[in-house]
Amino acid sequence: MAVPSGSAAELDGVDKSFGAVRALAGVSLALHNGECLGLVGHNGAGKSTLMNVLAGVLVPDAGRIAVGGTDLTGRFDAAAAHQAGVRCVFQELSLCPNLTVAENARIIHPAIRGIGWRRQARDLIEGQLDKVFPGHGIDPDTLVGDLSIARRQMVEIARAFSVTESPARVVILDEPTSSLDTVVAGQLLDFVRRYVSDGGACVLISHLLGEVLSAADRIAVMRDGGVVALDRASAFDRGSLVAAMGSVAEERGIEAAASKRASGAPVVRAKPKAQSDAVELIAHRGEVVGLAGLSGHGQTDLIVQVFEGSGGAEVSGAVALVAGDRQSDGVFPLWSIAENISIGSLRRFLSGLLLDRGGERTFAEDWRQKIGIRTPDVSAPILSLSGGNQQKALFARALGSAAEIVVMDDPMRGVDIGTKQEVYAMIRDEAAKGRTFLWYTTEMDELRNCDHVYVFRDGVIAADLARGEMTEEKVLHSSFRADA
Repeated sequence: MAVPSGSAAELDGVDKSFGAVRALAGVSLALHNGECLGLVGHNGAGKSTLMNVLAGVLVPDAGRIAVGGTDLTGRFDAAAAHQAGVRCVFQELSLCPNLTVAENARIIHPAIRGIGWRRQARDLIEGQLDKVFPGHGIDPDTLVGDLSIARRQMVEIARAFSVTESPARVVILDEPTSSLDTVVAGQLLDFVRRYVSDGGACVLISHLLGEVLSAADRIAVMRDGGVVALDRASAFDRGSLVAAMGSVAEERGIEAAASKRASGAPVVRAKPKAQSDAVELIAHRGEVVGLAGLSGHGQTDLIVQVFEGSGGAEVSGAVALVAGDRQSDGVFPLWSIAENISIGSLRRFLSGLLLDRGGERTFAEDWRQKIGIRTPDVSAPILSLSGGNQQKALFARALGSAAEIVVMDDPMRGVDIGTKQEVYAMIRDEAAKGRTFLWYTTEMDELRNCDHVYVFRDGVIAADLARGEMTEEKVLHSSFRADA
């Protein structure tokens, strides 16, 4: 597809540093009207920082910014960006949990005012949700804090594309499908293509390379704060993108000893709360058990049951959690990186009533190197890390603990492909040593790493597929009612 003419936005020679860390090193990048630009790179490569500059959230140390052909350098902030038509769906979602869906839509649309503003806001966000995610089932009067992370992500995306007085000329999507299942992600990408064909401009940041290759017109690859490759999407394939990103692990999956069910007494037995028949989740020592199905159908609820030992779940051994919603359930935002990693292994650092801070730091530093957390200092605040690197810290916390069972709630949100492969290998090694994993994921490629997969539908287990019989078609078929 030919690249359309006309400039939607331009960044020229943009620099940005955070203390001693140079996040952006003279980046120049142009976005055209009528195109989707894919942006890929490792965690910490500078992708989100660059888009925060374009969204007016961060002020660059140097460089020029233009939107729609107008130079806005020196007078560009979040308000100016919104007025110019730049919208951003952040990787760390920005909705207010104590407000309703409609009230969150009102926040960015001051044109909605007067006695009937609530109705206007409801109609606006519901209409946009209908356009992007047909059949979404989200009530505009629901408190955002009561929504699942997938539905919160859907609301934030719909809000970004909604229009009142200010247009939506440039929409930045930072890991927009990270919490969405295959069906909903497909709806979003179909809408993006329609939006672009109507002349809009979109930046798609994703670690799902197949998603970028299929949706983008051009792809830019970032590494170490700079753009190292930029070309038409058709000029890349998965292998060349991985090579351009540099320093990634060779792709490989978990090679389990056998695809049949393990013998012996289960270490986990759990039944979804909505299920009254005899079907239950069973996991044995050393198994990697996948939880699949459309988002919000009971997978996270069951993981919480196992982690807490509630709802009748029978668990033999200590349990560690890798949360997918790191903002709510994962990081301790006021603590350092080292403290966030070591909290799962705190007992080993206690000497009487005192905490061995040196041992804690050494432990965290070892895991920083082992899992590739991009930071010069583990004493730095956890929020100084990119979203993907925060997720690595959560993996380090769980894998570094003594827990015999690790439950993972869609844990690869925002994690780059190289780290994914390294974590897959760690899971394989730990399973071989006898550790058990329960792994909810919305990515089909990750399900192929599991010994067997439970598919959830409407809050119950609809199928249990051995790895040898697990296909995308069977998972999707089991995810929907036969009469649907």
